[in-house]
Amino acid sequence: MTKLVVTHLTRMQRGTICVAGLDVNTGRHIRPVLPGRALSAKMTAPHGGPFDMATVVDLGETRPVPSPPETEDHEYVAEQVRVTLQVEPALFWEMLDHVARPELHDIFGTELRMFGQAGQRRAATGEGTGHASLGVLRPSKQLRLSYSITRDRREVVRLEVSDCGQLLDLSVTDLRLYTDDGTRPDIERIKTLAAQLAHGERVLLGVGLTRAFAARWTNEPLHWLQVNNLHVESDPTWRLAPRPRPTLLEPPAAEAGSH
Repeated sequence: MTKLVVTHLTRMQRGTICVAGLDVNTGRHIRPVLPGRALSAKMTAPHGGPFDMATVVDLGETRPVPSPPETEDHEYVAEQVRVTLQVEPALFWEMLDHVARPELHDIFGTELRMFGQAGQRRAATGEGTGHASLGVLRPSKQLRLSYSITRDRREVVRLEVSDCGQLLDLSVTDLRLYTDDGTRPDIERIKTLAAQLAHGERVLLGVGLTRAFAARWTNEPLHWLQVNNLHVESDPTWRLAPRPRPTLLEPPAAEAGSH
């Protein structure tokens, strides 16, 4: 049986999501996936589903299906899933801080490469390369969260992150910053969070790599770095739909190699 604490809750294409978290027994990141199909946003707590931030979910029997860099993927059976606990805020922050790393290369390795020019820099790994696609970053410098509308009328949320002397401009896919199951950015929530960051609120970043695709930055398919979630210390268990449940009192086991 596999139980995970949800630490990543991400919007994908309209109406679909990605969920990941820490295995309660091993402390390692795992990503529950369904064979041949994406996870529907209907599986989140606001719709009566099991998935929400800082929630312990029992996935039942799972099967590892790693494919670099998505080494964390585990297939599960949707009908077996059940919610067990919510995690108390201070403990959830402790869990995140324990597995957090100070630099992106500590998470994704030297396979992570930079693309673009100053002010528009992205990062990615080559298709099928790398040993991890998920992690938690402990940023050392102040972050800047922004919302804008592109020339082709797309609404985008981005975060400026400084890492190893590089200023990266990364897409933000935190499901909690979007309305209608990830359809449109929630401008008021974005403004509130941007103000918190501007005032020096301590934050940990859930970061991840996309499935491989070719972007205008390069013709080759790459796994692009994005910010899955922003965890602020003042409200680390910010959920989609708070529901009272028993709280978890003990953290999961330490992730191998953590410090």
